[in-house]
Amino acid sequence: MEMNTRDTIMKKLLDAQEDTRDYQSFAREVSEETVSNTFKEFAEQSAMQAHKLQELLSVYDEK
Repeated sequence: MEMNTRDTIMKKLLDAQEDTRDYQSFAREVSEETVSNTFKEFAEQSAMQAHKLQELLSVYDEK
C-alpha cells in the first residue's frame, strides 16, 4: 500500500508520540541518574518532533 504525504506524516507523528511516552516511562523506571536524564532528553526531543509533525499535519487537514 502506497501512503500519501498526509499518511506518512500521521504515521511518523504516532511514532514520535509513542517514543515520547516510552522515553518518559524509561526515565521514571531507571534508577541510574545519567541514563534517566538521557531518556528525559530523548523524550523532550521526541515531543518536539511530534509537535512539528502535528503542525505539518494541520496544514494538510486544512486543504
